[in-house]
Amino acid sequence: MASTYTNLGIQKMATGEKAGTWGTLTNTNWDMIENIAGGYTTQALSDGGTVTLTKNNGSSSVLSTRIIKLTGTLSSGNAIVTVPDSIEAWWIVYNAEGGSTYTVTFKTVSGTGVAWAAGETGYKLLYTDGTNVIDTGFLSNVVDDTSPQLGGNLDVNSNSIVSASNGNIPLAPNGTGEIVLGSGSADADLTTSGAYDLIIDTNTGTNAGNITLSNGANGDITFTNNGTGKVKFNDAAYFPEATLTFDATQDWDVQASPVAKVVLTANVIFDVPDNPTTGQFISILCIQDAGGSNTIGWNAVFQFASATAPTATTTGDKGDLFCFRYNGTKWLGVGTSLNLAVA
Repeated sequence: MASTYTNLGIQKMATGEKAGTWGTLTNTNWDMIENIAGGYTTQALSDGGTVTLTKNNGSSSVLSTRIIKLTGTLSSGNAIVTVPDSIEAWWIVYNAEGGSTYTVTFKTVSGTGVAWAAGETGYKLLYTDGTNVIDTGFLSNVVDDTSPQLGGNLDVNSNSIVSASNGNIPLAPNGTGEIVLGSGSADADLTTSGAYDLIIDTNTGTNAGNITLSNGANGDITFTNNGTGKVKFNDAAYFPEATLTFDATQDWDVQASPVAKVVLTANVIFDVPDNPTTGQFISILCIQDAGGSNTIGWNAVFQFASATAPTATTTGDKGDLFCFRYNGTKWLGVGTSLNLAVA
């Protein structure tokens, strides 16, 4: 009975054959197994052509090496590397092609495979199921240099990610480059992905103000200045005017709608505002409907000068504007403008 061979060419000797050569053949098999377990080799690409990898029965080949580095620079066309249709195996393949114009594809002879785009380098963990070459996705787009993905450096405070204790991860764009989040075709989300606040500051928090996005339901967004620093808006910052639904005992959520208006269709008494914050300013524009004559009353939590509320305008389509500041207990009137033409 003659020897048989495995997927990647390891010789399986039959009983009674190869007399006097078993030691040599066994050593060869062990060498091949070592390559299969973790060996490294290079394979030159064919510029604009195909390289066909074949199995060597009884001796090592590119196919019987676990890590394959594809080398060369393509100047005339795409490159293809094929493996036999029938074998089942896996490899870590690194495309080190030095050009930026043509693709590199790793496939079976008759089936489909996996391609690196023009100019793309990096590792891919690939396997063949006996029909096609398939990308596992585990190593895709991993590169061994510092520039293709960030245009700069990605390091961990001069320590490794594994060994660094409390190490920073600096993202350093190249020159005037920017750190861009997302694909450009959808919203990008910068998040702590856990039960923690997100804090944005400069100079690692030393002599710097910060913006804190508090985690959890109803969490605040807090601007904290350093020293005498200020929150500066170079363009208009405003509260959008909300339109309240009229209610004879008027409800008003001053957290959701600190600036609001309401059209009076009957007499009204403003109830205690919902969700106030000490130090908060609010305003309400009360507009008479076309018929007018609607009166305005206020809960005792609203305070006016001399403890007397202004007499509301009752002319149809005219408005009265009331502004208040909350002291933690009362809404103190800070300004009133009556009989306003609002249209």
